[in-house]
Amino acid sequence: MPKNIKLEKLYQLYEKPFYHIAYSVLHHHQQAEDAVSDAFYQVMTHLDKIGEPDSPATKNYMIKIIKNTAINQYRKNIRQNQYCTDLDDSVPDSENEIENTIKKSTLRQTLSELFSLVSETDKKIILLHCQENQTFKQIADTLGMKETAVRKRFERARKRMSAQKGKENFYA
Repeated sequence: MPKNIKLEKLYQLYEKPFYHIAYSVLHHHQQAEDAVSDAFYQVMTHLDKIGEPDSPATKNYMIKIIKNTAINQYRKNIRQNQYCTDLDDSVPDSENEIENTIKKSTLRQTLSELFSLVSETDKKIILLHCQENQTFKQIADTLGMKETAVRKRFERARKRMSAQKGKENFYA
């Protein structure tokens, strides 16, 4: 059987089933059509390996080709979507997100300036009490200090930071 007739017969037999298989994997009409086109291109390049168009062996071979082609397209879509999602996550898309980013940056800078006013021990006490919600007793046990010393260091550090920032109360 001549190659062009064989290809035409294969196309008549398998074009619609190919489309349905591809669509069931991709759930998108244009992509399913592209997958069918790609699959038939592969069939054309291996036409000499294909027997009778309506034989069970040919049918199995053709189904494998379209399934693999559609699955490869699906994986490509996932990779592209993941790449686009990663890009979208890194770029703020609204004024509120930009505003929040600026506020966070300003807050970090302010905290950094305020923490530069106190010692490392005082910074640990402040963070453990305010961020970790530990009691002064727990902090004293952790740092190997007396509870009254921890409380006093906290108060002095808070006053120093409040005085620097215009009498704002940072400890709620």
